[in-house]
Amino acid sequence: MTQPGTLFLCPTPLGNLEDMTFRTVRILKEAAAIAAEDTRHTIKLLNHFDIHAPLISYHEHNKAERGPGIINRLLRGDNIALVSDAGMPGISDPGMDLVRLAIEENIPVVPLPGANAALTGLIASGLDTTMFTFVGFLPKTNKHRRELLAKLAKHPYTMVFYEAPHRVRNTLDEITNVFGDRPAVAARELTKKFEEFIRGSLTTVIQHFVENQPRGEFTLIVAGSHGDIETVQEADSLVGLDIVQAVAELISRGVNKKDAIREVASQKGLPKRQVYQTILESNLN
Repeated sequence: MTQPGTLFLCPTPLGNLEDMTFRTVRILKEAAAIAAEDTRHTIKLLNHFDIHAPLISYHEHNKAERGPGIINRLLRGDNIALVSDAGMPGISDPGMDLVRLAIEENIPVVPLPGANAALTGLIASGLDTTMFTFVGFLPKTNKHRRELLAKLAKHPYTMVFYEAPHRVRNTLDEITNVFGDRPAVAARELTKKFEEFIRGSLTTVIQHFVENQPRGEFTLIVAGSHGDIETVQEADSLVGLDIVQAVAELISRGVNKKDAIREVASQKGLPKRQVYQTILESNLN
């Protein structure tokens, strides 16, 4: 039987080409093909390092179609390299799905170390790095975004978000509305010529972008809540309950009705007035 090839996960520079590793260059040169998010972007990188392996377009909108074809090539013995547009493949990109398919078929998956925006921004943020949570891009729909932020509001560890320049101010506003003001850092254009860290609090970072047009790709690092782990677990237990059930659950724990309404509004990202009206109509004692 033919031995399967290997799926190599190859990180690419965030911007500074000197961050490409010798090993990654070698693997890309030896690969039978390179699966890339944006082949027009990746070809520039390959040309710079004199790499001539053929490219396969593999991105969020064609992964269901292209994934099985890549797996078939791996099963036939081809070594395939997977790259992201920048940074580590599989982080906030469809590489995760290809890795799962490969594992299901017992195809070897070999990760190469290299550039990653989340860790690069985190270690220079000055915020706590002992324990942290990578959130990445927030959901696109308002409802799902509010729900996730509400769930994270009392998370005790440093959080790392990704955001595009045209949305960064709105995202910071939404985070502040749910989290309240707390230490935060916006890292932009990491490893590039205009790399910059805007350090302070959520409100001071927002003010910076009121006065300065956001440019470049952003990594946002936000301090965790001062609440303890027990509080976080209690907040998580409200997820999945409707408004009336959530308020009733808190009341059963000894929380007074007014505070329960305020807490549920915060957790679900809803106006307190809306929660109060729902409880009023439910005749909850």
